[in-house]
Amino acid sequence: MSGESGQPQAGPSHAGPYPRNPERIRARVPGEVIRRAGAQGPRSWIQRILEQITDSPRQWVTPSEVVPVAVLAVQRYLLEDEPRDTIPKPPLYCYDVTISDGVYQEKCYLDPSLNSLVYKNILKVGIEMRISRVSCLYNERRLGQGILCIDSVRCGETLEAISLETPFRNRAHEEIPERPLRGAKSHYLALWNNEDPYGDIWLTDKQPEEYNFNDTRIISLSHLEMTWARRRSFPALLVRILHKSKLRYYGKPDKNMIEPYQTFLEVADSSGTVSVIMWNALCPEWYKSLRIGLVLLLQDYSVKKSYPFRMQPLPVDPQIKLISTMEICLNLRDPPNNIIIIPEKQVKPEWRLPKLSPRFITRSELNDMPANRICDVIGVLVFVGRVQRSKKKESREDFWSYRWIHIADGTSEQPFIVELFSTSQPEIFENIYPTTCFMCTQLKVVRKDTQVPKLLYLTTTNESRVFIAGHRGQPYASNTKVKNFIQWIKTMTDSGELKNTVIGGYYPYPPVPETFLKYSNSVKVESLLTAISEVRKEVEDLQYREQKRIAIQGIITAIKYIPHSVPTERASASETLRNANRPSTSQAARPESQSQERDGKQRQDDGPVSSQGFQATNTSSSPAKKKRILQGPYAKPVPVPQPETSAQTQNNQGMPSTVQRRESISTRAIGKARKTISDKWESQLWREKKFDLTHFLHYSRVYPESFPRKFSFEHKKFLTEQYNSQPAKYVPPERRPPKLDDFKSARSLGHFEVTILGLNHEIAINVAFLPMYCPEDIRTAQIDTLLTQMNYSCVYPQEITGNDRLPRPRALAGDIIKAVTELDRVHIIGILDICNLGNNKVEVYLQKIYKPENTS
Repeated sequence: MSGESGQPQAGPSHAGPYPRNPERIRARVPGEVIRRAGAQGPRSWIQRILEQITDSPRQWVTPSEVVPVAVLAVQRYLLEDEPRDTIPKPPLYCYDVTISDGVYQEKCYLDPSLNSLVYKNILKVGIEMRISRVSCLYNERRLGQGILCIDSVRCGETLEAISLETPFRNRAHEEIPERPLRGAKSHYLALWNNEDPYGDIWLTDKQPEEYNFNDTRIISLSHLEMTWARRRSFPALLVRILHKSKLRYYGKPDKNMIEPYQTFLEVADSSGTVSVIMWNALCPEWYKSLRIGLVLLLQDYSVKKSYPFRMQPLPVDPQIKLISTMEICLNLRDPPNNIIIIPEKQVKPEWRLPKLSPRFITRSELNDMPANRICDVIGVLVFVGRVQRSKKKESREDFWSYRWIHIADGTSEQPFIVELFSTSQPEIFENIYPTTCFMCTQLKVVRKDTQVPKLLYLTTTNESRVFIAGHRGQPYASNTKVKNFIQWIKTMTDSGELKNTVIGGYYPYPPVPETFLKYSNSVKVESLLTAISEVRKEVEDLQYREQKRIAIQGIITAIKYIPHSVPTERASASETLRNANRPSTSQAARPESQSQERDGKQRQDDGPVSSQGFQATNTSSSPAKKKRILQGPYAKPVPVPQPETSAQTQNNQGMPSTVQRRESISTRAIGKARKTISDKWESQLWREKKFDLTHFLHYSRVYPESFPRKFSFEHKKFLTEQYNSQPAKYVPPERRPPKLDDFKSARSLGHFEVTILGLNHEIAINVAFLPMYCPEDIRTAQIDTLLTQMNYSCVYPQEITGNDRLPRPRALAGDIIKAVTELDRVHIIGILDICNLGNNKVEVYLQKIYKPENTS
């Protein structure tokens, strides 16, 4: 239990190898100042619970009255090992949860046994939560109130709005900078990765300042390289920043470091370029203020032999020498560094400092670029994918955050496809959306021409930086390729042609190779094949926004086509938002505990709204429901027959009446519509085995956030939030939020539910399959079989005009289902993508099928 470990601290800690930066230390008095609700005001549930714990000999209580509280913040930090721990443990991230009972706010410690609720994004900001057991931790070295610990909770629905006006019961929780409840760490980490700076310890106010160089001795980098080993002190360096890496957090539970950060700067003067390493507390103080292109005066630094295995980025100028035998170290104390930003107007030509020289390429030039070439790109975002996460190491709790984006520059019909990892610029990474002018530096070319389809995309490197501000006045604005792009984007904007842009959704990239042998060579896993009985564990182990690719063996025994829902195809977002009777919360925000069981089994009535085509064959459907189904996007409207009057019946005795004939036609039309809608197939093997299964796993549901949406600039804030990671702090909505289903889908082909039976005929699994268009075949989109369909990429088709036609979804569905029937009783290898969307929402997609002949 949480009460058996840890020593809670109450004030700023001074532990560690160096003192805290005085700029970030705020004076305080010992102990805490506690607010108490007045007799006239409402009674605080938080205050009552603390009083019960104080009176309890066990220091924990089960509240007699469980009152819902609102979650305002979920914040993560690293808790160091206790002194009694002799064996270092892997990183243990702890969470502080800020709650509000409507009277007070309280920052509480979350028992580590409940961490999985955060991992799965079940416990998140903005929800209602009921706490059924609490305990209290005391720091015996300090006077004051203990820490309220949450030991058992039940997470509820997302609330429409939460007031932030309620004060903290404990005024110590309002102090700036914020610090964790427990341990000696001085700061919180970003909630979902370690690369992003988070919190108020990260300063941004470092400004250039005029400097008098009269009494300053300056040494060149080349001269320092030759003499540093014989020197005890070093003259000042006058350099320009050419590259800046993302942050590296190296904190460990057994290392008592307050701010264990590291970042690399590549700096240069007229004689060479060298790496500068900034350590620890200097990173929060300087990182956000240091920009590429700034001129620095560095004094009181240290010099060390460079790390032999680190690859330095290439110099911007081939004439500049790359110094790789030494590195400059900047630390707060050893020695205490002096860093000055020199204003650009004070930079003299005789210093001969190198200028920034970007390596811009156009999309048309990318086709001829070799693999691993480093380049810069500029363009307009036409697709922004949702934020995803991937584990750094299988046995650790650390993740990379990344998203896929498409950038167009007007030189090709195809965009740049970019795998954009977090660059320690969350203010940009979390706020990009389609139609934004975007520049990214230090991208690496990834290509495999021998693979089918050919693989060609760009990925960020350790030194990549992203920019979305205007280009006027920037050093690269005079570049010819930049000028051509600016002229092109101005033409596109003036003509209104920049409208077919897309945001979010499931993005299956890079594509799976055409043979299983190539697939096996491209993945790095301990076991190449996953038994179908182990799929559930793979699903349960996945954390929020994590996506994983596995291979299973089995037999495809059934498939059915699920068209899109009516709102997605018929109503625009603006039209739907004008409906005053719409629900107040997004479907994506509803807790899925009501719609999907934890083990992934779907309830009978829990199909997505887009599956009405199969509900039409259900004889128990109500008449109203059948009428709604038949008015779907792919069914022709059928007139509802009206009852006859007695006069009409008498006048038409002995011959079929018009109404009777209409009824007959209507009945045939309804039957025909039902037959058209029921696009499915199941094999004889499935009919024989489906009632004898030991387990049947249902993961075929496609949630609203997995459909890419046509971007609406009017609602850019809402759409951007939907496809970002869950924030650490609650932000009240500016107005009643819309629903994702209010926005038109960028994919018109619907999806399929595919049933795969295990080779032992004991376990089966339902998965989803999303058909795509082929980028080389956008105009014709010829799709012959299911297997060739799965070679297609995720480039969304442009608007079709003139005589060009894309295949109708129903015709495409028929072709795919026909292809599946050819796989009856064939043992296949299926490549599955598993996606955890958080809040118990999991999707499994069939990404590729290998038949026996293409497994070698």
